[in-house]
Amino acid sequence: MSKEEMILTREGLAKLEDELRELKTVKRKELAERLKVAISYGDLKENSEYHSAKDDQAFMETRILTLERMLKTARVVDEGSMNLNQVSVGSVVILNDIEFAEKIEYQIVGPAEANVADSKISYESPLGKELLGKKVGAIINVNAPVGVLQYELLEIKMG
Repeated sequence: MSKEEMILTREGLAKLEDELRELKTVKRKELAERLKVAISYGDLKENSEYHSAKDDQAFMETRILTLERMLKTARVVDEGSMNLNQVSVGSVVILNDIEFAEKIEYQIVGPAEANVADSKISYESPLGKELLGKKVGAIINVNAPVGVLQYELLEIKMG
């Protein structure tokens, strides 16, 4: 994986494309209208609506550039060629938290689509790094602020 390459699942690619489309069509028009209304209030130096809209516009344009760069360098994980004998990007893993004796399920994804609340962790995260290439039965040790966390890899399946 090169530093420039953005690895995504098909679902992650679709979400980024949808976000980019939304920003370029709907959000740009909404911001243009906000700016038009704010300008109509007069004196731009002390016009908080105008400054707020300009800040939002700058943020949005930066996000558009970021998304375009991500999509240009995106490599979609080919689920058809996934090896279920070892963990790779796109894999869903079932782990046993050894300390608490509870099962946890995560999908290994690229950093752009990682979201722990959705049980998606980045392959760049400490746990993701430790899981890549591991096989069922492996014991995974992850250094955390609270100490070393231990997991047993119980199952690997497709995402």
